[in-house]
Amino acid sequence: MQKGRFIVFEGIDGSGKSTQIRLLHRRLTELGIRCVETFEPSSGPVGSLVNQIMTKRMRADERVIASLFAADRLDHILNEQDGLLKTTESGITVLSDRYYFSSYAYNGVSLPVEWIIELNAQCAELLRPDLNIFIDIDPEKTLKRIENDRVSKELYETYDRLSKVRENYFSAFARFEGEENVIVVDGDRPPEQIADDIWEKVKDCFNI
Repeated sequence: MQKGRFIVFEGIDGSGKSTQIRLLHRRLTELGIRCVETFEPSSGPVGSLVNQIMTKRMRADERVIASLFAADRLDHILNEQDGLLKTTESGITVLSDRYYFSSYAYNGVSLPVEWIIELNAQCAELLRPDLNIFIDIDPEKTLKRIENDRVSKELYETYDRLSKVRENYFSAFARFEGEENVIVVDGDRPPEQIADDIWEKVKDCFNI
C-alpha cells in the first residue's frame, strides 16, 4: 500500500487555512484519494491546555506556550484517532492546519531558535510533512478578518504581532531552505483563485 501524504498549511491567523484545507480535500477526494482533515490544537489533554492559553482562559508566557506546542504536536502524532503517523502509513493523506513551522514563527520573538529546533526534533523524526503550503497575506487584512469573525482573539493577534509572526515564518523558511518542501502562495486574492494555485502546485509536487 502506498503511504499517504502529509500536507501542512501554514500562515498567520486569518489567512484562510481552514478554507483552503476544505477545498483541497474536496479536489483530492474527487480523484479517489482518501483524505482526513486535522486542526491544531488537538483534542487531547495537551491540546485542550494550549487552547485555554491561546483563548486567554489561562495565562502563560511564550516559553510555556512553545513547550506546549511541541508537546501537542507529539500528542497529535501519536494519539489523535489512530495517530497521524499511522493514518499516513495506512495510505490516507492528512491535511493539517499549522504544524511544522508554527513554533518557529510564534515564539521566535524571544526564544533561541536552537531551543525550538530541539523541541521539534522528536516530532520531525516521527512525521515530517511532505509539503508545507504557506498562505501569505497582509497582516492588516487578516486582523480585519479576525476582528469581524471571531468572538475571542488569541494571544498574538495584534497587528505588530501578526507582522512579526509573518517575518518569523520567512526567517524559518530561509533557515531550512533546501531541507524542507515549502511553497508560498499569494493569499491576497479570492479563495477560489488561491485554491486553484494550490491545486496546481500540489499536482506538480505529487504527479497527480
